[in-house]
Amino acid sequence: MDVAVVGAGRVGTAVAVALRTAGHDIVAVSGGAATPARAARHLPGVPVLASVQAGRSASVVIVAVPDDALGAVIGEVAAGGGFREGGWAVHVSGAAGLAALDPAAAAGAHRLAVHPLQTFPTVEDAVQRLRGAAMAVTSDDPEGEAFGLSLARDMGGVPFRLDDAARPLYHAAAVFSSNYLVTVSAIAADLFAIAGVPDPAAAMAALQRATLENIERLGPAAALTGPAVRGDITTIDRNLTALRSARPDTVAPYVALCRVALQLGVDAGRLAPGDATALSEVLDAWT
Repeated sequence: MDVAVVGAGRVGTAVAVALRTAGHDIVAVSGGAATPARAARHLPGVPVLASVQAGRSASVVIVAVPDDALGAVIGEVAAGGGFREGGWAVHVSGAAGLAALDPAAAAGAHRLAVHPLQTFPTVEDAVQRLRGAAMAVTSDDPEGEAFGLSLARDMGGVPFRLDDAARPLYHAAAVFSSNYLVTVSAIAADLFAIAGVPDPAAAMAALQRATLENIERLGPAAALTGPAVRGDITTIDRNLTALRSARPDTVAPYVALCRVALQLGVDAGRLAPGDATALSEVLDAWT
């Protein structure tokens, strides 16, 4: 099939590379100032056009722009005749639903959303990480579902069906599992450094890898360790006292995450409700 990618950044370029490798014809890409050099490196021979022109050249138009720009770009391409009647308009946003593609649908195109559940810091990483990535497919009908599942497989992914209404919640889960993991890791690295640990990122890497392996193998409830699931009031109080002295801005996130850990321990039957209540009362004193 002939494909155009509107927004050939890291993700869009990687999607184009994957589909080209699968035998599809990438007829055009569009993007910002860095797109021509990126396309020359990763998609040699593929023309870089304006977004509307790129869309007009293909029966499948994949829009891979940031979420905040999605509506405006789709509207611009639709207004310029960039979506064909009977063609496919696809976005790769995790948070946006099919409604973002309404201008394309008004032009007669089919709507489809395919989101790779991965993180892509570079094009090279993205090309590699698309292979084997879970991919959420949302469509209007069985025809769209079949096409979306096939498209995701051609990208190298492992597709699954996702209801349109569930996409914001799905994306919030993705933020917790990736973005906030990075955020918490940044706090931990800073605290390790204050404590005098050399090269904090390297020092905590083995611990974090083992933790993620435990989550994958056992599930979160069984993988949870630490003072919250043990009901260790003394240790938690010492932690919070140290944080108040060294980085008082980390007390609130520690308390919030500790409460979640307490509930996880209770729900898993690993912490007695009474112990959780006693510990929660200690946390109350820190809020």
